[in-house]
Amino acid sequence: MPDHITHDPIYNTVDRDDFMAMIEVERYADRTDAFDAIISATRDHFWDPNDPAYIDYEAEPFDMDDDTLMPRDFIVELNCEVAEKLDEKQQIQLANESTRFTLSSILHGEQGALSLSASLCHVLRDPGAQEYAANQVREEARHVTGFSKYIEKRWGTPIGCGATLANLMNEIVMAPEVYKKLVGMQMLIEGLAMGAFATLHSRTRDPLLRRTVQLVMADEAFHHRFGKIWADKTVPKLSEEEHEKVEDWAARCFQTLLFNLVNAEQKQAIYPQFGLDWQWVQGAVREAFTDADRRRYMTEGTNIFRVLIKTLLKAGIITERTRPVYAAWVDMEELRREDDEVAGADVADATLIELQEINEKRRKISRALR
Repeated sequence: MPDHITHDPIYNTVDRDDFMAMIEVERYADRTDAFDAIISATRDHFWDPNDPAYIDYEAEPFDMDDDTLMPRDFIVELNCEVAEKLDEKQQIQLANESTRFTLSSILHGEQGALSLSASLCHVLRDPGAQEYAANQVREEARHVTGFSKYIEKRWGTPIGCGATLANLMNEIVMAPEVYKKLVGMQMLIEGLAMGAFATLHSRTRDPLLRRTVQLVMADEAFHHRFGKIWADKTVPKLSEEEHEKVEDWAARCFQTLLFNLVNAEQKQAIYPQFGLDWQWVQGAVREAFTDADRRRYMTEGTNIFRVLIKTLLKAGIITERTRPVYAAWVDMEELRREDDEVAGADVADATLIELQEINEKRRKISRALR
């Protein structure tokens, strides 16, 4: 039997093939209100990627031939020997292909979150927890649509998912253990995503990308809270053995992502068009960027791995046992002193106010037309 490690009845589960357990009469009244505030807030931060009232994918042109979507210092290949192999036009093209890889990875991540949330609907016994998971499925689906439309507009098609992210998401989605689903997706991958979104929002030159990311962040901030509720209700009740199991699994995932998520091997599909061998690119990048550089980047508040570490630390998942794994890269005491807000929360909050206004206007128009 899977070791779900939940310790709170709101996360109780049934076997994913046991539908009969879902129609037991007493189950319907056994509903938590822990997620009601998140569920009801959906009305306020609703948006539709197919409605130009929220985002117009036809109104924001961008010259992909003469400008980079992200600043050059964001593109690791342009800050090492790789750049010397390319002329100016090729450098711009490589920079934008690198951004294409990043956004394709985000698109695949959103599909992973959609599938993960759907898998929770099959196993969560509590109707309130199940409703939240179903609600997140709907929101992740619009993220898939939004990023699909953006990538189609700028490139036509996404790039295939890198093996590291694909394998981790497959493990999380298919895991029978609820704790792996919640820690893996709601905390690890959602934490990475919020850091990536905050960086993209603040640094992209493309207003359409900024708007896409801004709208997604308004949803993701709520998804992150679902994982935090699990941590608040579960982590303090873990036995030493259970805590070590969760802690060690999280540390393994962190190290896998840190060293493999965006390296040249994962991005190898973009290099042949420039006559570049991915292994040579990997060597050039390693020569130019040391562990010291990696630690320097992790001092930035929106760095994806810093956000991930902070998420685990604030959730109580990191103890002295695994602290050295993370302390090698960031100042853990500095992180501990920071507030609990996830990266990009300020953008998400401002967007929520904007969406409330848009949705209220639309509701008034709808009522007037009745």
